[in-house]
Amino acid sequence: MISFLLNNDIANIDQARADLTLLEYLREQKNLTGTKEGCASGDCGACTVVLAEVIGHDGTTRNNLEYRAINSCVTFLSALHGKQLITVEHLPDGKNLHPVQQSMVEYHGSQCGFCTPGFIMSMFALYQQAQQPDREAVIQALSGNLCRCTGYRPIIDATLSVCQNKQADKFKQIETQTVGRLNAINKQLISTDNLLVPTSRQELAAAKAKYPDANVFAGSTDLALQVTQQLKTFDKLIALCAMPDLNILVEQEEGLLIGAALPFGKIESSLLKYFPQLSELLWRFAATPIRNQASLGGNVANGSPIGDMPPALLALNAVIHVDNGTHKRKIAASEFFLDYRKTALETSDWIEAIFIPFTHHRSLVRAYKVSKRYEDDISAVCAVFNLQVIDGKIHSIYSGFGGVAAIPATVIELNTQLEGKTWSSNKTFEIGKEILKQAFTPLDDVRASKTYRVSMLTNLWKRFWLETNQSTQKIATRVVHVSSSNEASRDA
Repeated sequence: MISFLLNNDIANIDQARADLTLLEYLREQKNLTGTKEGCASGDCGACTVVLAEVIGHDGTTRNNLEYRAINSCVTFLSALHGKQLITVEHLPDGKNLHPVQQSMVEYHGSQCGFCTPGFIMSMFALYQQAQQPDREAVIQALSGNLCRCTGYRPIIDATLSVCQNKQADKFKQIETQTVGRLNAINKQLISTDNLLVPTSRQELAAAKAKYPDANVFAGSTDLALQVTQQLKTFDKLIALCAMPDLNILVEQEEGLLIGAALPFGKIESSLLKYFPQLSELLWRFAATPIRNQASLGGNVANGSPIGDMPPALLALNAVIHVDNGTHKRKIAASEFFLDYRKTALETSDWIEAIFIPFTHHRSLVRAYKVSKRYEDDISAVCAVFNLQVIDGKIHSIYSGFGGVAAIPATVIELNTQLEGKTWSSNKTFEIGKEILKQAFTPLDDVRASKTYRVSMLTNLWKRFWLETNQSTQKIATRVVHVSSSNEASRDA
């Protein structure tokens, strides 16, 4: 049985389709139609709801709530167990609007109103955060919500105003009681006929052995698209959300060990602490509601050639930790991707964690993503470089690329042919440029042509060479400006 709080009422589900999305559950079964259906792919934000989850400050004492916005259209029921699902209908306190709703009214942030519930829920999730957000934090929190008629300025102003002048709302006033109710629910076992939610590696191995054709998922942001866009049906699904070993984040002496099922929203701060050069890549990975569900393990396991994180993992020499319930093994990221959508995973395997070693203090790391939209879009070309220079000479250079081959790929020749050469030399730059020109034979598709992709590879190589050879603001500013002309400007 999957148990949770639907707004303020306990809900129990023991009979439901494995592929039932939260959006369909809310609209069709609960008649909570304030949550809208727009794109059905997690791109427009009209379906945004909020999950409140019990967390603890010290990792053991579970005594406060964490609120995060998610897209209900690409989320399956397994995500609900032991949490509170909050919809727009539950925000008012009697006849009084919630402060975020009132602020939207006062700043004239709604016209047709179709997108308004999604914006309101993203605003509400930000309102519940401890910190006082600035404009940039507001823009990130609202990312993934599209407004087609009002314009974003009044919505941003409304969010800034209300989140910088917070008052205790009805949710804070009863938070202690809500935590107690959720803690009681979390003591119950999770089990349904169609949606399997194992809690140990033994249970997961047994589930995979019994249902070898059942899809395994963590956040469902990719798998659910097969339901909403391709109209596929899944009789059995195996959810990883309740697996403790797959939801860890350990800062080890030599690197970060990240549980495969942990959402990006929960690993961003640690990743950026040790790999700040990935900031643009992570921010542009997807909108906030998607990052609150999507997992690093899922981004790796589907083997997509346009996944954002595999190029970074290749360049950073990451290691994939694999388990099958009987024994565990480690696979270098460079050996994990075999062919289009094919990885080194066996039928009985699953990804337990991803280990990313810390870079040397001399390392120069850069990550670049080129896409038609600035955020919430897949890559036309992704390039990540990890260079170590000692006394002006190249000691090593590792790379990762996406969007230019059938798999996320590295170019070993950059390392073998440039090792020992002077990094600042124009000749070194030209050798690298010729290597990248010949490295791939990209496809022509709706995102970019073959010619564009090859040109972009060499342009990004030039940008990397200039950025890591020049320290003046004049050069850095000029390079950024030139690069931005090759990318679509951010959506208005």
